[in-house]
Amino acid sequence: MQQVWTTSSWKNKQITQQPVWPDIQSYERAVKQLSSLPPLVFAGEARQLTNALAAAAGGKAFLLQAGDCSESFADISADAIRDKLKVILQMAIVLTYAAGVPVVKVGRIAGQFAKPRTSATETVNGVEIPSFRGHMVNDDTPTLAARTPDPNRLLTAYHHSAATLNLLRAFTKGGFADLSSVHNWNLQFVASSPQGKRYETLANEIDRALKFMAACGISLSSEATLHQVDFWTSHEALILGYEEALSRKDSLTGDFYDCSAHMLWVGERTHQTDGGHIEFLSGIHNPIGCKIGPSTTQEEIVEICKALNPKNIPGRLTLITRIGANKVVKILPPLIKAVKDSGQSVLWACDPMHANTFLSDQGLKTRHFDDIITEIEGFFSVHEQQDTWPGGIHIELTGDAVTECLGGGQNISEEQLDHSYTTTCDPRLNAQQAIDLAFELATLLKRFVAYPTLAEGQ
Repeated sequence: MQQVWTTSSWKNKQITQQPVWPDIQSYERAVKQLSSLPPLVFAGEARQLTNALAAAAGGKAFLLQAGDCSESFADISADAIRDKLKVILQMAIVLTYAAGVPVVKVGRIAGQFAKPRTSATETVNGVEIPSFRGHMVNDDTPTLAARTPDPNRLLTAYHHSAATLNLLRAFTKGGFADLSSVHNWNLQFVASSPQGKRYETLANEIDRALKFMAACGISLSSEATLHQVDFWTSHEALILGYEEALSRKDSLTGDFYDCSAHMLWVGERTHQTDGGHIEFLSGIHNPIGCKIGPSTTQEEIVEICKALNPKNIPGRLTLITRIGANKVVKILPPLIKAVKDSGQSVLWACDPMHANTFLSDQGLKTRHFDDIITEIEGFFSVHEQQDTWPGGIHIELTGDAVTECLGGGQNISEEQLDHSYTTTCDPRLNAQQAIDLAFELATLLKRFVAYPTLAEGQ
């Protein structure tokens, strides 16, 4: 007899990547307090995002999912949040204007405080200490005291997420995202770069188009879409106690939603169909993402689709492939075919970063901009062959002038990596690299938009 899903039924499954809380009573108090706090997002908002993602799955829009690898408690400031949003808005405007398709903007923000780890421990100066699992769990300082999981951090993560969401809503609905402010989104350190100048050229074209419409008598003030944007939040649903505590039953539909974010995803390390993470995500009604790596089989990907989207609802499930620049054209085609043959409705998105990570000679994790572009090109090429829609991109970026990824317009070298390497986990694109990527992506996307049969391929 099949077990009935509840918000806690994940506890009866195999559970991985969970911290070992040294004080269980303290953990239980923290979770209980979380369960009594207001939701961070609302069920109706999650349903709106599902509808937007359904359009993307059907070839009528494109998903831009972007933000920090792992948010840091130390970086929760108005300037940092604003600058990250600026980069995402810039990327979206490049894609929308150049390729002519609506862009669904989803941030890795307001909750991306936990990270899976390959090993539960690491050795620092001869001492074995717990691995850093994100600021929701412990601190990145390499000492035993700092790395000991602290359940009070779950509450801190909630409050930081609430503050971030509050500011994002103010920015996106209060005038900052107005299309007439498109020039103001260009960060100061980017403006004088080739990428920034290219963006300014596009911004000038938008200004002229708005003036032309106004001259034709079109009332721009009444068009809400010109003055505000829909911006959604997402994070990896990793710490299941936190996610369960923020799940709420919708008073309108009776369905459960995880109100910690609009969209949640499950990672490659935790997407076992008999595991606790899939169990939890299968019962909530938010849109769900699932990372798909190079070891995923055709049988497994179909099982994942059926487990996470049993009713086959368009927009419910996004498959985020992270395969690698040198493997994507070989590994991706049979996976797409298996999903097509099964009749599952999915949105395909490309994560071109995680499978292209390597250690520099300095021992710093990095990625090369050329590898990122190569995987995106391979992703698009495969979808062109399969007559399916390459519906989205999933990347890690920051609004800071970091030097964490190699190459790009600045041609960052290995010797420059440590000049501004501030990530708490994986390397991120800086704003110049992100805008550079957006223009490259727009060129690829424009080709698909020119062929409607491809955009309606699934």
